[in-house]
Order: sequence, then structure tokens, then C-alpha cells
Amino acid sequence: MSDKKPNPVINAVSNVVAALRADDDQIAVAKAHESLEPQAIEKLTPEEARRQPTAADAVNKVLERQNRSAAPETLVPGVTTRELSVDGATGPLAATLYTPAGQGPFPVVLYFHGGGWVIANRQVYDGGARGLAAAAQAMVLSVDYRLAPEHKFPAAWDDALAAYRWLAANAASFGGDASRLALAGESAGGNLAVATAIAARDAGLSAPRHVLSVYPVAQTSRNTESYLENAIAKPLNRAMMDWFFTHVTRSEQDLDDPRLSLVDAPLAGLAPVTIVNARLDPLRSDGAKLESALLEAGVEVARKEYEGVAHEFFGAAAVLEKARDAQAFAGERLRRSFAR
Repeated sequence: MSDKKPNPVINAVSNVVAALRADDDQIAVAKAHESLEPQAIEKLTPEEARRQPTAADAVNKVLERQNRSAAPETLVPGVTTRELSVDGATGPLAATLYTPAGQGPFPVVLYFHGGGWVIANRQVYDGGARGLAAAAQAMVLSVDYRLAPEHKFPAAWDDALAAYRWLAANAASFGGDASRLALAGESAGGNLAVATAIAARDAGLSAPRHVLSVYPVAQTSRNTESYLENAIAKPLNRAMMDWFFTHVTRSEQDLDDPRLSLVDAPLAGLAPVTIVNARLDPLRSDGAKLESALLEAGVEVARKEYEGVAHEFFGAAAVLEKARDAQAFAGERLRRSFAR
């Protein structure tokens, strides 16, 4: 057996726990992912990790077993896409623009993918961005920021702010309404969404109307309640988060930076925030801690925690009932802010 495979004992225990706690459709996704024989991310180099089967691959496997089309246009009718180039902090960034059916100009959501700032890209997170365009009736601009360890902290954060600055200046050029912007992201991208709202405020840029943060990284301790409870969960576990933090940071001091530890950032004056969490996720407590910090700072915030689902569930609306609910919840919150 390859020493890069998941530990068989831990893997078996994780499967037993999931069978007791997860919804049936979430278990089907987990089984589909396991059938693709992923190696243990925390045992790999970043280059190897980037070649591993993703949550999106697992969703496509479930669709195949259900004899359903995996074509994105079939799964989310009415949303069209085009490729754009966006100005990052040090050069152009590839981006996908999702446009819903209807007549513009549309509000625009700047969207950041997950992957611990080390792996994945906007294609892997197509399900979340595309679903959000339909649910929010907004354009969604999903941007590929620079990844670590080739580009360590704060490269991704610098790119995220630069992309927001570019969007504010250029939204009208593709049918967007620059007076109705929002920020959104999943996991590492959920962190970037909040951090960018803070950076935009501090830079004196026009404020977003809303911030959607889906199972964000909001602090850097791996000893929270949910880190301990879900230490061997799938598809994200505690060892993987250690691996991500090791690759993205330049030193231990970076872990205390308020761009990584959002709960220690000055949060007052931010736009309304929506937080989505999964119960079977090491990052669940991060969302709860961020909610508390935002409330203490006087920011309007709504957090919804979904039982029976795991990290990465949000983009799997094609096969997960709770993902469909979460996208509808997020879309309704965004539409409300855009209407103000």
C-alpha cells in the first residue's frame, strides 16, 4: 500500500462515524469520492495534491450513477458564462463570469474558491458560483487568485483586494451594476471574502452590499470544539488544515495576522454578513466564532448551520438537498441587500 493513502484504520472509523451522522445523499457523495481513490492530502506535495480527485469529481460520479447529465448548463439552467481577465496585485488573473437569465444591469458578486489557498481553482468550485448566480439573480465573477506555497501569505489576499478594486472600476463594462457589489467565497475563499471587505473599508473603496462566507477559515487554532469533534472527518480533516497553514504561511507570526485570524480583526462597519456552516466540518466553530465577533462589532450577521452534511457541501446542489437549501438561503440574503 502506498504510504500516501489514507490510514486504513482512521479511514474505517471515519466512514463509520459518517454513516451515523451524515445524510444519505451526503454519504453517497463521500462513497463516490472514495471510489476515486484519493490519496491523503496531508501526505502529498502541493503539486500532487492538486491532481487529487475533488468534491466536484465526486458529484459528477454520483450524477453518473444516477444516469443524469453533469453538464453545468443542464444542472443550473439559464446561467451563461464567459471568461475574463481581471487585474490582480502583480498581474492578470483568470476569471469566469456567470450571468443569470434576465435583463441587466445585474448586481455582481466577486467569488473566491476554496482549497486552503494551496489547491483547487474556479473550475472545481463551479457548482457554488453558478448556483449562486441563479439564486441571487446576480452576476458572479469567480477569480483564480495566486496559490501557495509558490505565492505565500498575503499574496492571495492582495489579489482578492486588487480584484475587488478592478470590479468596482469595470463592472459596467460587462453589464454589471457597480453600485451593487458583494463578496462571497467558500472555505479559504470564505476567509478572503471577509478579509477583502475589511481591506476595502480600510482602503476607502466603495463598500460591498453584502458578504457571504461559506464555512470560512476564521481563526488559526486547531483545538476548537469542531476541530476536535471532526478531526478525522471527510473531505476536510484537522491534519489537512495543518498542512494548508504550513504551506501558506511564511512563519508562525502569520497565523496571528487578522487577515488569517478574522476573529481578531477590526470588524465594525462591515456590510451585512451571511455565514453558512456544515455540522460535519472542522471549520464549524470558526463560523460560530466569526458570528460572535461580528455581532460584538455591531455588524448584521445571519449564520445557518446544516446538520448531516460536510465541508464542500455548498457547491453540490445537483445531488445534495441541504446544498440546495443553503444556496437558496444565501441567494435570498444577497437579494435583500441588493434591493436596499
